[in-house]
Amino acid sequence: MNIGVLTGGGDCPGLNAVIRAIVRKAHGVGGHRVLGFYDAWDGVLEKRYEVLDISKVRGILPKGGTILGTRRGSPFDYPDGVERTKQVFAELGLDALVVIGGNGSLTVASMLADDHGLPIIGVPKTIDNDVVGTDATFGFQTAVQIATDAIDRLHTTAESHDRVMVVEVMGRDAGWIALHAGLAGGATAILVPEVPFDTREVANIVSKRHDRGRYASLVVVAEGAKPKPGTLDVPEPALDKYGRELHGSISQVVAPALSKLTGYESRVVQLGHVQRGGTPTAYDRVLSSRFGLAAVDAVYAKAFGLMVALHCGRIERVSMQVTRGQTRTIDLDLFNDVAAAFFG
Repeated sequence: MNIGVLTGGGDCPGLNAVIRAIVRKAHGVGGHRVLGFYDAWDGVLEKRYEVLDISKVRGILPKGGTILGTRRGSPFDYPDGVERTKQVFAELGLDALVVIGGNGSLTVASMLADDHGLPIIGVPKTIDNDVVGTDATFGFQTAVQIATDAIDRLHTTAESHDRVMVVEVMGRDAGWIALHAGLAGGATAILVPEVPFDTREVANIVSKRHDRGRYASLVVVAEGAKPKPGTLDVPEPALDKYGRELHGSISQVVAPALSKLTGYESRVVQLGHVQRGGTPTAYDRVLSSRFGLAAVDAVYAKAFGLMVALHCGRIERVSMQVTRGQTRTIDLDLFNDVAAAFFG
């Protein structure tokens, strides 16, 4: 049996652990051939791959990133992309392809599997934790820990200078990282894409905190957070080549607005890609490994068009169709009833 594997979309701690698990089970136990495609779908279309055996994945469990490389894009970006993909499957004798990716990658995988009959299994990943159909994605816990560690460190410098620190974390359409890291790090306020904010309300929270003698505030902002209409002027974001908004400037607008409204000096810290990099946490290594093994089981069962998912602690299979054009947003009860109780 020939089993392909690729990593698509943004890099994520735990990708190498999934690859390792797939190779250990498919090749090491089953004796099957595993082909690792370089640079996501580009590697498939260009037939750039490496045969992976135990020696090739030795020592990669704790490493961040992906040994296969990753890019955005898909066969649908080319007029003949789908036919070229089918041709590669035939030429290489691929019995299955495991696609490890987020919403975009899994949407593409679902379309190729269900609409074009290709034997594809999905593995959900993203630090944003916003894939529909699974309770969690690997990479998220690592990103939250990195953000929390940063927030912990920023508390001390904020206290030393009587400043408001506006910490921007990743989260284009969902505020999972901001919510969890902000809650764990004792944030003064948390701004997420799901709940439009009013800068004046945030300023009041900061001012009340300082009035109580707490001379430091940390406001955690997801990159996709948006103000309530008419409350704050935000520049129109640029678009990438896929038509998605390029975020990364909201904190630069929020910080001076808070300074103006409160009179306290504000500073911006954008964690950016540091949240994606480095060693995955133990939790993410374990979840990644479980997903990789379960993906091979799904291949053996010919459960094509499905992805592995975490449900109440168990690894199950669900249709990748649930991911098409969907985003798993935060638990509003956790935001409104738990996190908000600590604002200020």
